[in-house]
Amino acid sequence: MTHCSDNEKDEQSDDDGAQRLQENLKKTSKGGKHVSFPPDGQIVSGFAEHKNADRKDESCLTLTEVTAAYQQSCSRHQVQPRPHILQQLQQGVCVGGSVKCLDLKGERLDHRSCEALEVVLKSLHFDFINLQAAQLEENGAASLLDMISYYESTTHLDISDNSSMGTSGWRALAHLIKQSVCLSRLDVCNVPMVDYPALALSKALLTSRLTVLHLHNAQLSGMPLYTLVGALKVNRALRELHLTNNLLNSYQDALQLGDLLRYNTTLRTLELSRNAVADAGLEELCDGLRRQTAGLKLLLLRNNQITAKGMVHLAKTLPLLKVLQVLDLAENVLGDEGVQDLRTPLMVNCSLLQLGLAQTNITCEGAVALAEVLAENCHIQRLDLSQNPVRVGGLMALSLALRINCSLDSLDLDQVPPEEQDQFLMETQTRLRSEIRQSCLANARRLSRLPTDPSEADGAR
Repeated sequence: MTHCSDNEKDEQSDDDGAQRLQENLKKTSKGGKHVSFPPDGQIVSGFAEHKNADRKDESCLTLTEVTAAYQQSCSRHQVQPRPHILQQLQQGVCVGGSVKCLDLKGERLDHRSCEALEVVLKSLHFDFINLQAAQLEENGAASLLDMISYYESTTHLDISDNSSMGTSGWRALAHLIKQSVCLSRLDVCNVPMVDYPALALSKALLTSRLTVLHLHNAQLSGMPLYTLVGALKVNRALRELHLTNNLLNSYQDALQLGDLLRYNTTLRTLELSRNAVADAGLEELCDGLRRQTAGLKLLLLRNNQITAKGMVHLAKTLPLLKVLQVLDLAENVLGDEGVQDLRTPLMVNCSLLQLGLAQTNITCEGAVALAEVLAENCHIQRLDLSQNPVRVGGLMALSLALRINCSLDSLDLDQVPPEEQDQFLMETQTRLRSEIRQSCLANARRLSRLPTDPSEADGAR
């Protein structure tokens, strides 16, 4: 499939108009005549073809008719219809020309197979098109992505695990990102984002309407991240950026991410889990967070080699935060020392609603410090302490704090460990966990976050 881009059409029409105008000026100058123009309202300055014009005639097609058209298209392109695609078309539900999903995950789509899909992409709009691990090669990827762009075929596109798209494929993806009005979420995971792919994506993001971008395991460390952040500093559309497992380090990468937070005020979610930001990198992030007067609400730093030393930087930042609502520090070795450093800053912070401290080596001492926080802080709604060895002393402190606290409606704790041999301690821990749970439920009902019927509330929990 080959279509001229809108920019090429505009440039060509402008050149033709300019040429005709020059010819008219030459003709009139010879005869001594004057040139006159019609009123501004009558001048036709351009014409934009509606990208969905082709779908108007097709939108009334039933899924049965689209299935038949797909089979005919496969015959013309000399490929076998894919049984999985036929099954989805036959069992799908079409509402106003829109279908929930076109799942092509794991399908091997060569160039001709991609071309045969044009009639489907032309006739239907999909909420989600899944091309994960479709083994797209360069020509097929370019053709398929051009179709999705031209027909505005989807709102959410997953093109992960396709590492052989080549320059043409990445160019087509960049064009889709820049031009699409419908596309709001893009997943490009498990694909090396180095050299041309990183550059093409970054340039496209300068004018993109994307609101959610997932780039997990994309080898972004170094120059690719530098290029990406350069574009996102001026991007005003993106709301969620997910960068899990990219080997991001505590030096150059953390410096770039700190700059992103200093200059971008429209990003709402930043996921950096399973990287190596460490304590030095957290300092850079905290410096950027202090500049956020509007913007980031959710920061995920799970499993980032952060220790208690890094909590010193976070402790200086927490009292200044105005908008951050969710902070996840799970799977970092913070220990009781790190929690003690955060105790006073958490008491005075007014923005955090959820705090994740799962698997952070917190014992009863750290739980007591958090209980003191809950007695003073009336904003935190959820606290995750799962996979931490919190026993009777810590549970008792938390239970007493919740008699005062009126905001916490969810406190995640592990069940009584099976290695606990003392019957009295087992019963005491079970009772304290029950008291904590009931206090959380009472807060939820008081704040209208759960129904008043206890049975319905138990189901919600």
